[in-house]
Amino acid sequence: MTINTKPQNVITLKEMLKTAEEGSYAVGSFSPRYTKMIRPILSAGQKSASPLIIQISERELIRYGLTPAEFAEEFYNVLSKEEITVPVVLHLDHTKDFSVIKDAISAGFTSVMIDASEHNLATNMKISKEVVEFAHSKGVSVEAELGKIGTTDFVETDSDEELYTDPEEALQFVRETNIDALAVSVGTAHGVYVVKEPKIDYDRLKAIRALTSVHLVLHGGSDVPAEMIQKAINLENGGISKVNIATDLENSLLHAIGRDERMTNEECNNLSINQLELGRKAVEKTVMEKIQVFLKSNNHADDFNL
Repeated sequence: MTINTKPQNVITLKEMLKTAEEGSYAVGSFSPRYTKMIRPILSAGQKSASPLIIQISERELIRYGLTPAEFAEEFYNVLSKEEITVPVVLHLDHTKDFSVIKDAISAGFTSVMIDASEHNLATNMKISKEVVEFAHSKGVSVEAELGKIGTTDFVETDSDEELYTDPEEALQFVRETNIDALAVSVGTAHGVYVVKEPKIDYDRLKAIRALTSVHLVLHGGSDVPAEMIQKAINLENGGISKVNIATDLENSLLHAIGRDERMTNEECNNLSINQLELGRKAVEKTVMEKIQVFLKSNNHADDFNL
């Protein structure tokens, strides 16, 4: 499926984060992981009058049995059927395969993330720059990663290695690649914190911000205390303007339906109507809590001149 004419409220990541940063709040980048859970996320945004981002990563597409086109089709169908009017970005999270990025852009994604963080700085910049040149030619924003963000569940990334972002390298990286947003490694990790405690290196964030005005992204937002998120957002001269949240949503769904292990997308589609409704209510509640308590993006939909 190719989206030729996008709804007016589907915008790029660059547009969204510019407005959020000016308003001193962050936008949640929520990963439903299952297509049936796209609806409650969008519903929570609509009820909260909040801008939001719907995302899925390359590894999630593989693990849950989806293609970018299938994910985008459900996203645009829900937008239409539920008459969603708040500003929304459709974002491809952590992706290493350029062909997947191209497929996502063709399917109607308005933002993509190239993750070449396992390479040295020069190679990361080279790969990221190639993606930026292609995506920008299609009117699509690009996020990239510098440093390595750890993981506890191996869903979004395949390594638990952590390497904090170097501020001087961040300046060089942004100048060389012309990316729209930078995912920084400052202490948070993908997944649920079981052994390690969530932490954020605020001094490192301040140092990065002092050198570059690129929009900053915090991955691993699930399970991080609200006060820590708020402090990262409200740093002097601007802090984090995008926070990724995935695991908390899946855990809400699984707990609501009495399940311990994750499913494939097909298994989720085959849940009973009652189970789907229970799961959707739980996901919607979690998203609304994140919007109102963590991100403070509620009642900011009107900030955007759509």
